[in-house]
Amino acid sequence: MSKIRTLSPQQVAEVEDFVEFLATKVRKRRALDRLLAIAPALEAVGAAPMSEGDIAAEVDAVRAERRVREAGSTSKESGADRS
Repeated sequence: MSKIRTLSPQQVAEVEDFVEFLATKVRKRRALDRLLAIAPALEAVGAAPMSEGDIAAEVDAVRAERRVREAGSTSKESGADRS
């Protein structure tokens, strides 16, 4: 932390970006681990594997829902600021 305090604001921003990159990498790995953990159970019940197109559609749907949620929370926050 003492070394970070000596950095310029631009360098601190780069460190923050790198830390976010590492955090994202960990989140993705954990999500993959959770998915792989349930794979045997899905296979045991005879669930058909998803195609790459099915997976892409699911990801797109989740991202669209997230955008709607984030847009709703942003508009609520900005609406609260106007009063």
